[in-house]
Amino acid sequence: MSYQKQLNVEENIKNQDSSSSSAFTAPVKLDSPDFNLLLNKIAQDAKERRNAGSETRPYYAIDLIRQARLGALRLPVELGGGGASIRDVFNVVIRLAEVDPDVAHSLRFHYYQVEISLLNRDTEQNKIWLEKVSEGEIIGNAFTEISSKNVGTLSFETTLSSEGDGYRLNGTKYFSTGTLYADWVVVLASTSDGKTASVSVPTNREGLIIEDDWDGIGQRLTGSGTTRLNNVFVNKEEVTFIHEDTTPFNSHLQLYLQAVIAGILRNVVTDASALLHGRSRSFTFAAADTPASDPQLLQIIGELSSSAFAAETIVLAAAEAQDKAIDSAVDGIINFSLSHEASLLAAQAKVIVDKLALQASTLLFEVGGASATKQSANLDRHWRNIRTLASHNPVVYKARAIGNYVVNDTELPIKSVYF
Repeated sequence: MSYQKQLNVEENIKNQDSSSSSAFTAPVKLDSPDFNLLLNKIAQDAKERRNAGSETRPYYAIDLIRQARLGALRLPVELGGGGASIRDVFNVVIRLAEVDPDVAHSLRFHYYQVEISLLNRDTEQNKIWLEKVSEGEIIGNAFTEISSKNVGTLSFETTLSSEGDGYRLNGTKYFSTGTLYADWVVVLASTSDGKTASVSVPTNREGLIIEDDWDGIGQRLTGSGTTRLNNVFVNKEEVTFIHEDTTPFNSHLQLYLQAVIAGILRNVVTDASALLHGRSRSFTFAAADTPASDPQLLQIIGELSSSAFAAETIVLAAAEAQDKAIDSAVDGIINFSLSHEASLLAAQAKVIVDKLALQASTLLFEVGGASATKQSANLDRHWRNIRTLASHNPVVYKARAIGNYVVNDTELPIKSVYF
């Protein structure tokens, strides 16, 4: 489906909703009536799109988030935000992923860019970012390139060349999660003299093409497609030259994926419970006449619920470490040891949460019987989504690095601040 045609479909969905999102008192806050209303609307939209059997993109849900200014949660109240902590934001991400993991995942870079901007809020570029975020605008990214260079390297085939009073941007980026729905996109590029530039342009800029061509087995509607930059004009004020950060551990983007997975696990528990209540017959060897009273099936539900609780608790504990690290920043520089601790906890969270989630999304089918495998039930989406999220950063590398730190006191590998 073309981008414009998709917008037309979404506009019809919006018109069917007589209660507009202007009813929100923005920015909404965790567990407020407005937040619960927002979740209910997004959950209903996700359900309707699934039931339609189509892959209609969640433009309506993203528009609700934009108008409710959910993306401004982390901004201080004096800047028009919700004054939330990082832990609060991850709690919101978990709840959002419970009702629609695609939507939650699509905001991943946005919340990261907010953190970067808050670290150096007095720079002109970051002042502009924070103002736009406070108004509800959403930021996407175009970082990743398919090349022989290792992930995390600040060297790109995408180029930024001087032209008159500005620049020209050329290149191709992949896995641009959330950019399809964003108002702005941050692009990383290299200059002819070897500098690395962070370029911020509106997504409707001439020459910028966002292709909705992500074909992964899961997280299908995150807009994680290709971004093509065909001689895009860039104003000088839209360019910032960056360097390797002196506190190079980035745990935010990594832990974010585990928060989405934790939200999916909450939904797994809900679906498992619904499966038991929806079954009227059992099996010959069953321990009870009805599935809902079968102690073995109830034990499975208990295991699923415990896994969801553990995943959420682990993610939020790791998020608290990020709060401590960010609170330690002086002139935009985070305390090294606190940053390393946050990165360590994010890595440990991944090792455990991924395993718990993949097991739980398979165990779900033990309570449903063969009918649970019908495509119309769509319960395989949980495993596919979790498998896709878990594949972003191979867990074997994380576990090895953790073990090397525990045994040999070797610090975790240094990464660029942008990865």
